[in-house]
Amino acid sequence: MALLQAGPVALDWFDLTLISLCVLVNAALSLWFRLRMEGELLIASLRTLVQLLLIGYVLHHVFAIGSPWLVVAILTGMSLLAGQATVGRMKRRFRGVRWIATGSILVPCFLMLTYAVFVVIQPPDWSDPAYLIPIGGMVLGNSLTAISLAMDRFTNAMLERRREVDALLCLGATPAEAVHSLTKDGIRTGMTPMLNAMTVVGLVSLPGMMTGQILGGSPPELAVRYQILIMFLLAGSTALGSGIAVVWLRSALLDPRGRLRHLS
Repeated sequence: MALLQAGPVALDWFDLTLISLCVLVNAALSLWFRLRMEGELLIASLRTLVQLLLIGYVLHHVFAIGSPWLVVAILTGMSLLAGQATVGRMKRRFRGVRWIATGSILVPCFLMLTYAVFVVIQPPDWSDPAYLIPIGGMVLGNSLTAISLAMDRFTNAMLERRREVDALLCLGATPAEAVHSLTKDGIRTGMTPMLNAMTVVGLVSLPGMMTGQILGGSPPELAVRYQILIMFLLAGSTALGSGIAVVWLRSALLDPRGRLRHLS
């Protein structure tokens, strides 16, 4: 029986150049179908390269320093950027939307990350960046997607079904009751991608945490356990984030009389 490798195979710049050729598939499709996405593709590829190289450099020094305050600062900065990215994905904006997006990301990230580290994993050093930053990054990335989908769905539904909401208000319903179905649709939309991922994990897809640990030399059994931890953690964070975002958004979009506030 072949022994597991001691660590991942080193990749040099030539290897990265070779794998970057895969992006040419996107460029070819864009040119063939005249999608005019070549510029966006180039910018996205450059951002991927620069951002990952930069975070690799930063994490190298963060791991060496091991300061808990530095880890907290990095996670806070990542949360703020995630909130900004969430707003950027929304088609309609209004005053206070950044606070809602950022708060809806920060709360589940803090709660779920605290639970995972202090209750489940219990590492020798709770502030170990090797646990907090990778897990926090996965929580933030998935929460960002879920919350942006939930907020965008609810906001658009409020505009499209405004007459239905007005009719329910005229019949005596409270603002929360009048938009109850819209609230459910928004939260369901935010939770759906994670539920779909949970359905096919291990059968169709091998997620990043599991794949990375196996490539790093960890036994598959241990990698699977960590992946289960991550999947359930992400399920909780995306559901909580979607719920907070939609309920908070509902309060922001409706005045006490149930009238829709201005959207840009």
